[in-house]
Amino acid sequence: MALSPLDDYPVHQAAQVMRHVTTGDRNFYDRYYFNCHAASDELMLIVGLGQYPNLGVTDAFACVRTPDLHRVVRASRELGADRMDTRVGPFRVEVVEGLKRLRVVLEPNEHGLSFDLLWEGTIPAVLEPRHFLRWQERVVFDSVRMAQTGQWSGHIRLGESDFPVTPDRWMGTRDRSWGIRPVGEPEPPGIMAKNSGTFYWLYAPMRFDDHAILCIVQEDERGRRLLEEAVRVWSDGREEEYLGRPEYRPVYAPGTRDVVEATIAFAPPGGKPFDVRCTPLLPVHLMVGTGYGLEQEWRHGMYQGAGPVVQGVTYRLPDDAARMWGLVDAVGRFEYDGLVGHGLFEYWALGPHPSFPG
Repeated sequence: MALSPLDDYPVHQAAQVMRHVTTGDRNFYDRYYFNCHAASDELMLIVGLGQYPNLGVTDAFACVRTPDLHRVVRASRELGADRMDTRVGPFRVEVVEGLKRLRVVLEPNEHGLSFDLLWEGTIPAVLEPRHFLRWQERVVFDSVRMAQTGQWSGHIRLGESDFPVTPDRWMGTRDRSWGIRPVGEPEPPGIMAKNSGTFYWLYAPMRFDDHAILCIVQEDERGRRLLEEAVRVWSDGREEEYLGRPEYRPVYAPGTRDVVEATIAFAPPGGKPFDVRCTPLLPVHLMVGTGYGLEQEWRHGMYQGAGPVVQGVTYRLPDDAARMWGLVDAVGRFEYDGLVGHGLFEYWALGPHPSFPG
C-alpha cells in the first residue's frame, strides 16, 4: 500500500491509498479524451490518455486526420505509484483549473506530430448517465463520464506544417470517464462468445453560440434502448434543459454503414419539438492505431514493458482506405431552427439491428 502525493489531499473514498481503486476488476480504467478541429474538413486531432490501476499500465495516443492522412503517435509505460503523474513518454495532461482549463502536450518526436494546446470549456462540465451493461451475467460496462464543449489555443505541428490554434477558430469536445470497460490483453471468451456483437451507437456533443446540446443513443440488436441522454446546456450556467427521448435517423452511403447525414429528433416535455440535421465533415476512424481494440499488439491497458515505449503509425488515403474500419469520430455540422453549430458526430453500427432488415 505505497503512498503517493495524492494521499496528502483530503479526497479519499475508501480505506485504501489513493493509487488503489475499490474494485479488483482488471478492466477498471480512468481516461481523458479530447478532440480539436476548426469546424471544417481541414484537420481533426483526437487525444486520449488513460490509467489502468489494476493492470499497472498508463498509455496515451494522439490521432490526426486530414483529407489524405491518418497518423497516430502512441506511448505506454508502467503506471507506478504516483497517479498524479500523467506523463507517458512525450505526452502529458495538466489540469490548470479543474473542470475549466487543461493543457494537453505531445512534445516533438520522430513520428511527425506534436502539439501544445490549452483547453477552455465553454459550458459547465456535465455528468452523463451511468453506463451499465451486463452480458452473459458479467458486468462489462460500469462507468461514468463527464462531458464539455470548449475552445483551444496553442499550436499543432504535423510533418513540416504548422497550425496556429486560436480560440476564434479551433473548438472541440472533451470527456473524462472512469469505471469498468474492456481493456488490456484479450481474455478467453468463454460464454461471452455467444454475444451478438451489436454496438449501435450515437454520441453527439454539439456547440452553438450560447449553448450546447449533448446527445447519446445506444441500442441492442433488438432495438432496445440501453443508454440515452438529451440535454441542452447554456454557456452562462443556466440549468440544463431535458430534451426528452432522442430519436436518431441516419442515412447511410449505399451498401455501407457509413453515415452521410442524419437527423436527431428532440421532443422537450412541455416544449416545442425540433429536429437537428447532422452532417459529418471529416471522418476519423478512432479505432485505427489508437488502442481501442483493432490491433491485437497494442490495446489500451496492454503491458508493453516498463517503458516508456513510443510508436508511430501512418496511413495514406485513399490508398489505405480499406484499413479504416470501426467507430467513427467525425467533425460534425449541426443545424436547427436557423442555428448552425459544430462538434463531435461519433457513430458505429456494428452487427444486427432492426434498422438493417435481413
